[in-house]
Amino acid sequence: MDGTLASGKGTIAQALAKAFGLPVLDTGALYRGVAVAVLEAGGDPGDAEFAARIASELDPATIDDAKIRTATAGAAASRVSAHPAVRQALFDLQRRFAAQDGGAVLDGRDIGTVICPDADVKLFVDAEPGIRAERRWRELQARGEDVALDTIVRQLAERDARDAGRETAPMKPASDAVLLDTSQLSIDAAIGKAVRIVSERTGAKPVA
Repeated sequence: MDGTLASGKGTIAQALAKAFGLPVLDTGALYRGVAVAVLEAGGDPGDAEFAARIASELDPATIDDAKIRTATAGAAASRVSAHPAVRQALFDLQRRFAAQDGGAVLDGRDIGTVICPDADVKLFVDAEPGIRAERRWRELQARGEDVALDTIVRQLAERDARDAGRETAPMKPASDAVLLDTSQLSIDAAIGKAVRIVSERTGAKPVA
C-alpha cells in the first residue's frame, strides 16, 4: 500500500492487517526512526552518508512512536528518505518482512513499485491536498503540537514534491495499483472499500 501523507493509508493498512489476520509494517516509521536518530545525534538529515550509517544500524524495536510522529520528524524523514543509500539500507528489512509465510501488509511510498513489485494486491491511497492538510493539522493538534494550518499546507506540498520528484524510488502509483481516493470517505467507508478490493483480488475472506 502506497500513498500520500495524511491520505489515511496507515489507518487503512492497520485495518486490513486486522481484517485478514496479517502482520503489518509501517515502512514510513523506519524512515522517521532514522530521521529522529539523525537529529538526536546532532546530524543533518541532508547528510546522506551519516543518515545511511544510522539506517544501517536501525533496530525497529527501538523506534519511539511518540517521537517519530511530530511535524519535525516528518519533515526530516522526507529528507533522509531521498538518499539512495538510506533506502538501500532499509530495503532488505522490508523485503524480509513482506516475504514471511502467509503474507503481510506494508504501507509506504514505494512498496508497489520497488519493495514488492509482485504483491498480490497494490493500493495507492490519496486525497485532495487541502483535506489532507487539515487532517494532519488536527492530528498534530490532538497531540499537543501548536502548528498553524498554513504551515502544514506548505510542509505537505514540499513533502509531496520531494517524495514524487526524488530520483530513487519516487512516490507514484504502480501501474497495476488500485487507486483509492479518500477525500470524501469516512475512515470506516475507506476501510470497507479497501477490504472489498483485497477480497475481490485475492478471494480471501476477512477473519475479523
